[in-house]
Amino acid sequence: MSKNKKIPVGVVYSTNPDFDFSFENDEVAETLPPEKQKLKIQLDKKARAGKQVTLITGFVGNDDDLESLGKKLKNLCGCGGSAKDGEILIQGDVRDKVLTWLVAQGYKAK
Repeated sequence: MSKNKKIPVGVVYSTNPDFDFSFENDEVAETLPPEKQKLKIQLDKKARAGKQVTLITGFVGNDDDLESLGKKLKNLCGCGGSAKDGEILIQGDVRDKVLTWLVAQGYKAK
C-alpha cells in the first residue's frame, strides 16, 4: 500500500455498495495573525541524549507558515532545527534571543 493513502479511521467494513471513505476533518487550519498567537518558549532536554533545544509550542496555522517561521528563527539564531507537528525546535539554548524577536514581530510569547 502506498504511504500517501489515507486510511479511514474507525471503518472496518461496510456492506453499503455506495459507501464513500471520505474524511470530515480535511480542512486546513487557517493561520492566526501574530497578535493572536500565544507561543510558549521553553528549554527541553528530554529524549535528546542530553542535548539542549529551544522548543516553541502553541502555533496555530498551516504547516507552510510554521516552516516559514521556523526558518526565520533558525536564520536569526544561526543554528539548526526543525518545524513539524505544531512545534519549532531550535538547537541550543537561545530562549532570550527568540523571545525578543517574537515580541518585536508582534507575537504573544512567554
